[in-house]
Amino acid sequence: MTMRGPLALVMMVALACTTLTAAAQANPDTTDEPNATMGSQIRRFEPVNPLPQLPNLEPRATVPGMDVASYQGNVDWAHWYGQGKRFAYVKATESVSYTNPYFAQQYNGSYAVGMIRGAYHFAIPNASSGADQANYFVDHGGGWSADGRTLPGALDVEYNPYGETCYEMSQDALTAWVEDFSDTYHARTGRYPVIYTSTSWWNRCVAGSFSTTNPLWVARYADSPGELPHNWLVWTFWQHTSDPLDQDLFNGPVEGLHALARG
Repeated sequence: MTMRGPLALVMMVALACTTLTAAAQANPDTTDEPNATMGSQIRRFEPVNPLPQLPNLEPRATVPGMDVASYQGNVDWAHWYGQGKRFAYVKATESVSYTNPYFAQQYNGSYAVGMIRGAYHFAIPNASSGADQANYFVDHGGGWSADGRTLPGALDVEYNPYGETCYEMSQDALTAWVEDFSDTYHARTGRYPVIYTSTSWWNRCVAGSFSTTNPLWVARYADSPGELPHNWLVWTFWQHTSDPLDQDLFNGPVEGLHALARG
């Protein structure tokens, strides 16, 4: 991975939140076939503390958020905003064949209540090239706009939900795939994607160095983010629990979250 300038990331974190409200009604233009969601495979293979006790750190460094997919249906965003959530990531796509039928309600609904929002792509690296999947993602809602309330898209790369853990690819091949996705997304949007992963899976299957270009979203369902994936010194987002739905923290004050959205 070539060096392309340090990321501006912010400081420490804490806090967690509560309950879920979701309903149905799919967009008739898309179909909701079986698909994987952010962290669904990490929870299968790594320890989960069902009720993590978050450290009591400085309140100024706390920005709670959440991530959703089709399984949450039509989300009651006003409820979650009232619970203190200030950002949301919404699954847009998987591979080059799946789009979330609830994407419009979830993506636009979070924005309408005042949240900063972004979209994520679930990678299936052995299905097609990184460039193909990045283009599919951007073409189906995963782009970025400089409105100050849209986060750069996120690449969810984790345990293979449909086969061998590392997609029957070598570390070098997976590193090249992630770089292909990242560079294509950057060429299309002007931003490098956030990379969502777990330390265990990344160090086993990828181990490439993306810390100078891509913000890290680490998944660890425990009291702290723990050891970070290869070469990252700081995390930007931390998915710390999936109960009652995926909940996340931004590593810094709300001004830092706005700065990330602005680019």
